[in-house]
Amino acid sequence: MAKLFIFGIGGTGSRVIKSLTMLLASGIKSFNDFDIIPIIIDPHKDNEDLKRTVSILDHYQKIKDKIGTNNEFFGTKITTLQSLDSKRRMGGTYSFTLKAVSNTKFKDYFSYSSLNDENKSLAELLFSGKSIDTNKKEIDLLDIPMDIGFVGNPNIGSVVLNQFRDSDEFKDFANNFSEGDRIFIISSIFGGTGAAGFPIVLKNIRNAVNNKELANGGYLQNSAIGALTVLPYFNIETDKDSPIKRGDFIEKTKAALGYYQNNVNPILNAMYYVGDDYSGKPYKNDAGQGGQKNDAHFIEIAGALAIIDFMNTDSDSLLCEGGKPILNICKEYSIKEDAALLNFKHLNDYSNTILRRNLVQFTLFKKYLDKQFEQSIGNKTWSTDTPAIDHSFKNNQFFNSNLKSFLKAYEDWLTELNQNSRGFAPFNLSSDINTTVNGFEMSKSMFGLGKFDFDKFDMELNRTVRNEVYSSADQKLIQLFFKATSVIVSNRYGF
Repeated sequence: MAKLFIFGIGGTGSRVIKSLTMLLASGIKSFNDFDIIPIIIDPHKDNEDLKRTVSILDHYQKIKDKIGTNNEFFGTKITTLQSLDSKRRMGGTYSFTLKAVSNTKFKDYFSYSSLNDENKSLAELLFSGKSIDTNKKEIDLLDIPMDIGFVGNPNIGSVVLNQFRDSDEFKDFANNFSEGDRIFIISSIFGGTGAAGFPIVLKNIRNAVNNKELANGGYLQNSAIGALTVLPYFNIETDKDSPIKRGDFIEKTKAALGYYQNNVNPILNAMYYVGDDYSGKPYKNDAGQGGQKNDAHFIEIAGALAIIDFMNTDSDSLLCEGGKPILNICKEYSIKEDAALLNFKHLNDYSNTILRRNLVQFTLFKKYLDKQFEQSIGNKTWSTDTPAIDHSFKNNQFFNSNLKSFLKAYEDWLTELNQNSRGFAPFNLSSDINTTVNGFEMSKSMFGLGKFDFDKFDMELNRTVRNEVYSSADQKLIQLFFKATSVIVSNRYGF
């Protein structure tokens, strides 16, 4: 199986990977099958977006390990970089570990005190700005603490992230990269970590052939590389004591785009741009010390769609010679109808083709587990048929820990999308099952089936389970509900 290595840089990188994981859980797949290896690069180890994404990935991987292959829900394999090692196969982390940043000021990171006077003067010139510390007091850039991120300063990030070239993770990545594998890089353009990290990661991959310590340098040099550049897409609160200013976003974006045009785009196979100038409810202005827990946003789903589009791109369009792509693909994203609160009807046809059916199925699956599962297990044929899904099943680790935790994260993700501004509200999780999909109502008369309810849901599960063979109750739950919801969505919505 070919692999797609996804480098998610900074908070935006984590949030796009989270959205991608939700889409993959719903059964969305690329035409070209890939195993997904996320590598998250963020110096802010206490970033709540990072921690939530890592937790979701961990639950997804454990669910996938239990249900095996040939599934639709959770059908794509997601694994850690370290698990690719034939000697390990298990364990590892989704995060790239930045060394020497914990409890360290920027000037201590590069040993400012040991420099001679001339080099100290140069450092003071290059990093002459001001920032705000965790006590909201003004400090020199040289005194910024490294473990809360780069607080919107890509010049600092570019120095710290240069360690990527010599890191164990980069060597593991190179050792496990094969011909036919692909790379995707996610970053924001208007902050610090993403804007600094993207060019560094890209250039080190393209120049890997010159690094004698790396295996597979030739494969990396001519690899298919796509990238998502996230333009400003949210508003933030005004805070005179914060170094993060919304007014700086556009100026940073303009400067970065000019640099990308000459130094980044020519060595990329495919560049995707997403952004949103809608100014809605502002996010909390958190420079890092508060944990940076941002609500999910539709732009992050658009970013996940970019990754799927890149996986779907034919290999002949992604060829390179001598580290230079033969074609430079550039794509942007748009919706069909502008609205403050989006649902499926506002999206373009391409998005609906990929998103709608699978997300509706997955949401019906979750709604059944929340509202009907307890009443039906042990009573309905689909439950009692071997392997049985009974009351003891509810207490096993697969269901009670991993699946329930993942579905709770899915619910939180949908809730955050709904409450954000610009919002995305495709579903109503608390409504009657007939009105689950906002903007669409289940057919009441198709094939004479009448109004849909949980009894009819159970009938479809009973019909589907016939003549099926499952290796375990865990696998049965996932496969059975995908097949049953597929019929329900076809018959009741016509998707």
